[in-house]
Amino acid sequence: MPEKRSATDGVMVPFKKPRTDVIPGINDGPEPAGPHRSSNLLAPIMLLTGHQGEIFCGAFHPEGNFLASGGFERDIFFWNVYGECDNVAVLPGHTGAVLDLKFSTDGSFLFSASTDKTVSIWDAEVGVRIKKLKSHTSYVNSCSPARRGPQLICSASDDCTVKVWDARKRGTLHSFQDTYQVTAVTFNDTAEQVISGGIDNVIKVWDMRKTGVLYKMMGHTDTITGLALSPDGSYILSNSMDNTLRIWDIRPFAPQERCVKIFHGHQHNFEKNLLKCSWSQDGHKITAGSADRFVYVWDTVTRRILYKLPGHNGSVNEVNFHPKEPIIMSCSSDKQIYLGEIEGS
Repeated sequence: MPEKRSATDGVMVPFKKPRTDVIPGINDGPEPAGPHRSSNLLAPIMLLTGHQGEIFCGAFHPEGNFLASGGFERDIFFWNVYGECDNVAVLPGHTGAVLDLKFSTDGSFLFSASTDKTVSIWDAEVGVRIKKLKSHTSYVNSCSPARRGPQLICSASDDCTVKVWDARKRGTLHSFQDTYQVTAVTFNDTAEQVISGGIDNVIKVWDMRKTGVLYKMMGHTDTITGLALSPDGSYILSNSMDNTLRIWDIRPFAPQERCVKIFHGHQHNFEKNLLKCSWSQDGHKITAGSADRFVYVWDTVTRRILYKLPGHNGSVNEVNFHPKEPIIMSCSSDKQIYLGEIEGS
């Protein structure tokens, strides 16, 4: 069983000012309700502390009741989303920093990528590692499971390869050789293609059957640090060190110019962290990690910044939307995680 820990200070409670305008017998009725709440969080903002090193990644479980986080100190932390947001488990096993975390669609498995050159598969219910995937020869920067079908996982590494694994088998199914380090990877909706980005600023779509590059998407002018597939599977969101966030149309018969939208506001800096990006469940909002310590949320239709949220004291490396409620989670180099509620759709 994983080691148990409990957070000591996990809550920020809104301060209520005492009423000074009560006139006995006239307006001494019930106190007006507090601010409108849009989620079941204990408070509108929750602070999760316990990590001793920079936090590089975090992911909500598909059911939304708990989340996982990982970073420089090598362990993976499990946290309750509701109540006091206790740290309920710590999963040791990696011998290098944890750079990426993803849950399987059904929530039964957790996948992690690490600087120890491995991808690990964890039983998310028991909190035990069940498989270690070894074939990369350098840091594994990113990993992503297929949304449906067989238990496929893709990974991207500084060894200039993209690899595809079957969780039920030994060794790799495919290994795609790139020219430069690969920093971000994900499957398309049907898991027939793997989409990758790296330090050559190009997004490549690899065909699993032809085992080669199907097409390339160019437009970024610096390293691609994060990729995320839209909920409907039609678009890819990319975060880049050129300080833009882009949406690309990856449908089969899309026009040759596949970049459909560009978003500005967030920042990358000298730290050159691999800042992630993600979609809301309805596809109407996107968010991205930012080195300027703010959490950014954009409207995908208007391209307007809906939220620019302060609070962190270090680079915000990953932000994720809760699968069922208007809640966002942000993981930062300041060793802290915030859960904050936003307005519902």
